[in-house]
Amino acid sequence: MTKDKKLKSVGRSRSRSWQDWRFWGSPVQLRKWVLVGVALLLALIIVPKGGLIPAVFAPGDIAPRDIKSPRDMLVEDVDLTRAKRDAAARAVPLVYRFDSDAGVLALERLQRGLVFLSQRREDADFYVLDDPLTRLEADLGVPLTNDDYGPLLNLPVDIALVGQINTLLKPLFERPVVANLQGFQEDRQSAMVVLERDQERVPSLQWQERVIGLNDALHDAEGHLANLDMLTAAQQQVLLRLVQQQLRPNLVVDRQETEQRRLLAASQVTPVLFQIKKGEMVVREGERINADQILKLLALRDSGRSTHTLQSAAGLMICIMLLLFVGFVFAQGNISKFNPDRRDLLFLGAVVVTHFILIKVSIFVSAGMGTVLASIDAISYYYAIPFALAAMLVRIVLNSETAFIVAICAAVLAGVLFGNSMLVAFYALVGSIVGAHGVRHCQQRTTLYRAGLWIGLTNVAMLIGLHLLTGRAADMQLLYRLGFGFAGGIISAVMVNGTIPLVELLFKYTTDIKLLELANMNAPVLRQLMIQAPGTYHHSILVGNLAESAAESIRANPLLARVAAYYHDIGKIRKPLYFIENTGGQRNKHDKLAPSMSALILTSHVKDGVDLARDNKLGSELIDIIQQHHGTALIKFFYDRAKSLADPGVQQVDERDYRYHGPKPQTREAALIMLADAVEAASRTLADPTPARIQGMVKKLINNIFIDGQLNECDLTLRDLNEIAKSFTRVLSSSFHHRVDYPEPVHIVKAKTDGNDSAAGRDKVNKVNSANTDRKLSAPA
Repeated sequence: MTKDKKLKSVGRSRSRSWQDWRFWGSPVQLRKWVLVGVALLLALIIVPKGGLIPAVFAPGDIAPRDIKSPRDMLVEDVDLTRAKRDAAARAVPLVYRFDSDAGVLALERLQRGLVFLSQRREDADFYVLDDPLTRLEADLGVPLTNDDYGPLLNLPVDIALVGQINTLLKPLFERPVVANLQGFQEDRQSAMVVLERDQERVPSLQWQERVIGLNDALHDAEGHLANLDMLTAAQQQVLLRLVQQQLRPNLVVDRQETEQRRLLAASQVTPVLFQIKKGEMVVREGERINADQILKLLALRDSGRSTHTLQSAAGLMICIMLLLFVGFVFAQGNISKFNPDRRDLLFLGAVVVTHFILIKVSIFVSAGMGTVLASIDAISYYYAIPFALAAMLVRIVLNSETAFIVAICAAVLAGVLFGNSMLVAFYALVGSIVGAHGVRHCQQRTTLYRAGLWIGLTNVAMLIGLHLLTGRAADMQLLYRLGFGFAGGIISAVMVNGTIPLVELLFKYTTDIKLLELANMNAPVLRQLMIQAPGTYHHSILVGNLAESAAESIRANPLLARVAAYYHDIGKIRKPLYFIENTGGQRNKHDKLAPSMSALILTSHVKDGVDLARDNKLGSELIDIIQQHHGTALIKFFYDRAKSLADPGVQQVDERDYRYHGPKPQTREAALIMLADAVEAASRTLADPTPARIQGMVKKLINNIFIDGQLNECDLTLRDLNEIAKSFTRVLSSSFHHRVDYPEPVHIVKAKTDGNDSAAGRDKVNKVNSANTDRKLSAPA
């Protein structure tokens, strides 16, 4: 692999664990998917019962809040419409069906049966071949038994008697006969119509007077038969039973036809409607709800379930897409820190959707609590909803700029969710901004609860202001709302505290709280570094002090800078003796290596560090800094050495082979580690580290790194570099300070003085003796 390919492959992604999500497509495609998905889900969450109209009301209930009509509507007065339809149904006349042929046919059957009996009586051989019982049953049209047939054969029937019976019974069989005369008389009091041969007519009073009941008709038939003197009483009863079998009601109520006509008449009645204008106040908070208002509230609720819901959802989805798109484009074009990658986009989408699911669930819980505790309005519980949750999470995981954009979008959509309430949007926005500001550089768990306390106090102040703005008098409900508003801030802190570990696990983020855990010097990697590469370990601690101080001076993340400094050289664990700080005065191993091999060993500690960081799950932020803390800097010592050893006639030394693989620092914290690493290493070479020399060295190194272009891809300014140089100089000057020679105790000074005097006397005697000897040796003989 060539050097260019290596650089390209190394700088391809900030985090390898997230570049494997290739099924999401390109970043542009992912943005589209997230935009459409979040907008669709939020529309489905917000639209149903978006006006927060409770599902059930009863006359006399107290309205929990002001409810206005969101649109012009025509509302049906169900009770009045039902009354009109019932009246129309009752006005439909009762339908009787009269079969005028039934009596005539019955009388004809009776006559045929009597004629059969008379013929059989006159001619005994008539119908010998036929079954007389079957023939008689066929003539009468009714089944007969042997008990019925015997008495009939004994009747003294002849043609004259048959004619006389027909004359007596014919008027009776031609009259309208009903089964229940009393019911008919009651039905006469209302309207009725008679269907005869499918012809409808209104019966006249004379015709109605002719109607007779079945029992009365049988009684009249019995009277008529009693006038037949040639028949005994027993024979009259036999003949009466025969008449009873033939006489049936021919005037009956057609219930089915009547019901159909009444349903048709009721359906033709138009509904009674009354109009509700858009913006009309349906009910005011604190009022007792009456029946008319319940009709309007039910109409508002039902309108949300009609096809208008789909239209509203589509419109809201378009508005949400525009809001998110415009916010994203503005932030990306005007805010330098706003540059979300794939992981960030998925995290933001998940946070916003989960945030509104939580709000929606809280609304239903609040409505349920309002019915359980009637003394507290259901709307008071809404102020305990953790509106600041999304902004706080985004601020802890990403940055303040992104959290501000999320706070604005979430507040606007919260106002839409609460019936297009600007006051709710204002309340949610202020709380979210305070919460996001409160968790900046969250280096302790108590910081979350401190932020929750500030949110609660801000909510209380906001509720007082909103209460005064609406011009309402102070009451007990205000105290409840203030209490719930303060609780909303604490709930936000508690939920963020419980959610952060889940976010770290699912999205592999390294938050400040996670950094606190990694800053523990007893971490396995740091202990291994301390044992196997103690010089590098000490160097990392000093780099951490430099980077943290510089980060505070330029308002970067001091905690991230310090922890990244601890881990930036963990790759040296693999080959610790090839780095000068770990040799302990031993012979330099690079003396026997070619410059190219030495450069390869030095650059490999970056790759080894990245591998160790991934194995120990240090997080993408630390992995990126480890990978970037040398950028593409030149290993000048071995490069110059290679050039000095190179044969001029052979191919020249390629400078790219003596540069780190990069990428260059992408963040201010990564750039701080690069600068602090170089400054701390160079400070060890100063013979007399005075503040002036330290300052000169620091500025020279920063200028060299700047001129080499290593800071081109991060957002450090010249002013930041000046502040960093001042910070480095201050810290290093404190590290290389001179100590004062303190005086020793008197008895130690006296002992040393006595010892020195004795030694001086002995030296004097020795010198005198030596001089004498010399003179003796030099004297002439």
